[in-house]
Amino acid sequence: MAQTQNYANHAKLVPLFHFVIVPLLTINLGWSIYRAAHRFSADTFIALLLAIALVLLAFHARLFALHVQDRVIRLEMKIRMQRLLPPDLQTRIHQFTVNQLIALRFASAAEVPELARKVLNENIDDRKKSSR
Repeated sequence: MAQTQNYANHAKLVPLFHFVIVPLLTINLGWSIYRAAHRFSADTFIALLLAIALVLLAFHARLFALHVQDRVIRLEMKIRMQRLLPPDLQTRIHQFTVNQLIALRFASAAEVPELARKVLNENIDDRKKSSR
């Protein structure tokens, strides 16, 4: 069963990615740099380019997933705010940045209106949970 997400556990390390793939790609990149520097040839140059491409691929794949997650959070929060905010703030929902919406995500229903007003009025733009 999936664990309920909350502010304390929403940032997640993915063991296979963070502790296996990234270290292996880093070792491969380091080894490819060493080989290209000490025994330069077309083969070592191609191996170095491939190592760089693999590192870039891994990080871009991770970034793409994070961007999709941000878009889902943005949609989720806009729908939630339409339900929870008073009319004067509902007209300002489009003014929230993704960072602000992420920061408000784990606020309780009772906290959202006050925190939303504070975030907009003070132009707080931090992904960390908005201070109370």
